[in-house]
Amino acid sequence: MKASIENILRKYQHDSTRLMDILLDIQDELGYIPEAYVPHIAELLGLSDADVEQTLSFYHFFSTRPTGKYRIYLNNSVVAYMMGRSEVAAAFEEALGIKFGQVTPDGRVGLFETSCIGMNDQEPAAIINNVIFPCLTPFRVREIVRDIKENKPVEEMINYQYGEGQNASEMVRSMVSNNIRKVGPVLDPHYKVGEALKKVISMSPEEVIEEIKKSNIRGRGGAGFPTGLKWEFCRKAHGEKKYIFCNADEGEPGTFKDRVILTELPRLLLEGMIIAGYAVGATEGILYVRYEYRYLKKYLEEILENARKKNYLGKSILGKEGFDFDIRIQFGAGAYVCGEESALIESAEGKRGEPRDRPPFPVEKGYLGMPTVVNNVETFCSVVKIILNGGEWYKSFGTEQSTGTKLLSISGDCRYPGVYEVAWGFSVNDILDMVGASKNQVQAVQVGGPSGSLIEPDEFNRILGYEDLSTGGSLIIFGHHRDLIREVVLNFTNFFIDESCGSCSTCRIVPVLLRNKIEKILNARGVEKDLDEMLEWAKLLKASRCGLGQTAGNPVVTSIKNFRHLYERMIQKNKEYDAGFDLQAAIRDGAEATGRIPIV
Repeated sequence: MKASIENILRKYQHDSTRLMDILLDIQDELGYIPEAYVPHIAELLGLSDADVEQTLSFYHFFSTRPTGKYRIYLNNSVVAYMMGRSEVAAAFEEALGIKFGQVTPDGRVGLFETSCIGMNDQEPAAIINNVIFPCLTPFRVREIVRDIKENKPVEEMINYQYGEGQNASEMVRSMVSNNIRKVGPVLDPHYKVGEALKKVISMSPEEVIEEIKKSNIRGRGGAGFPTGLKWEFCRKAHGEKKYIFCNADEGEPGTFKDRVILTELPRLLLEGMIIAGYAVGATEGILYVRYEYRYLKKYLEEILENARKKNYLGKSILGKEGFDFDIRIQFGAGAYVCGEESALIESAEGKRGEPRDRPPFPVEKGYLGMPTVVNNVETFCSVVKIILNGGEWYKSFGTEQSTGTKLLSISGDCRYPGVYEVAWGFSVNDILDMVGASKNQVQAVQVGGPSGSLIEPDEFNRILGYEDLSTGGSLIIFGHHRDLIREVVLNFTNFFIDESCGSCSTCRIVPVLLRNKIEKILNARGVEKDLDEMLEWAKLLKASRCGLGQTAGNPVVTSIKNFRHLYERMIQKNKEYDAGFDLQAAIRDGAEATGRIPIV
């Protein structure tokens, strides 16, 4: 085993900043990362044991204990539950004879929970040994477990056709569907690889940045910072080397548009990164992809290699002297907080994905302390189209403050879940019409994932755009038959608790307090004061270091604002105080065990 680990370390030239890759490779080879080998890894990398342990313990998909030859991770997102996740989970437990978090006595199968895996349009879904199994049913579960007991390779458990497009290609072979429902300029399938790059090398870097600024494109990851300004700041920053990062860690529950781009338009994305490299003077790009999309690894690596052969990557790109740029892929290991740009950089450096204090910002001091641009997948794709057609052309789409188009991941109670490209300025009502969701049957729409807003029908006339409803791209639709507090707000709050990096006391503590209040109300022990206290406590989250902590109270705050009547239905009337503690229930088990009759 030590020999295997040493071979992996040699592959990465004993570079401690590649610790994430090293641990991922060890986990792939052995199924887990033996704790006893931490000192050996640390010694060969010139790190302390604590340095290795902090990274190893931080990420969801790393394990120091055997997880089985077959590792099953079943998604527990809100949409998964809406589409029958509870029945699927029960079927797995019954067929395997174990509970979630356990490994079968023979050590062959591990059953685990995981948060949203980017498959909201085809739930319930699970990852088994990096193979995605979408649209699960109890019957399908029994088939999978039967195949496991027959010791079949996971790849042979695919019992129906592959998904459309590149999902069916030799390098992917996935059952995942793209569900592209509406195509616009970014998703235009007639894109010709390299055309924008050929145009760029006839321009100066400053001219490229000026064209991007002219378009008024803002980052598509959610924060909405002007892309041209970010590139300009990085170009002017001082550093021996500069980097381009693509944030493909779309961990926001309900979002899956980047998955579709990585599958169908990865060359478009890479071309955008190369253009950014030329504009800011960077020599290296890093495509940071969430672990859940590891099934695309071979496919993406082959595309990178083909780009090098065509001289789209490498030295003197397309004959342009001094234009040297290459891209590598960095996979995460399961941490929502790595969607925040500084946490993503920390992770790529082999550390815990904890957000950094700012300033300095990444454009001044980012990856390895050097100026770094971090943009979203969709942003880089849009850049290519701006270079090809011009900034003024791009401004012809959308609104004055929100130019261009937006890719939306739409799921939940609608007829046509999937990816839609629309111009900014569409109303929520327009979206509902488009996806086949009858407005009189829709109770609420979650705009922007758990960190966004839960809006009610009176707000469905609001428009998507930075001037009104900003979103990174996720919309989840809930019908009137859904219990918003129990099924949605509680699920989202648990998600934030699980995904907190724990660095800030606000983010570490307040969401737990909010969950306790929600559970108290659901258990019919809530009072009016509990609602007011939740709103006050949520304000404390604004002191958190990053967006995860700052928005962790949004599910509670926006649901009270727009659906207070649902809470008031459950709280006790004319009662000012209830501790929420049931003494009878607390002593019941002890009394039964000792045969005593409690007197309370």
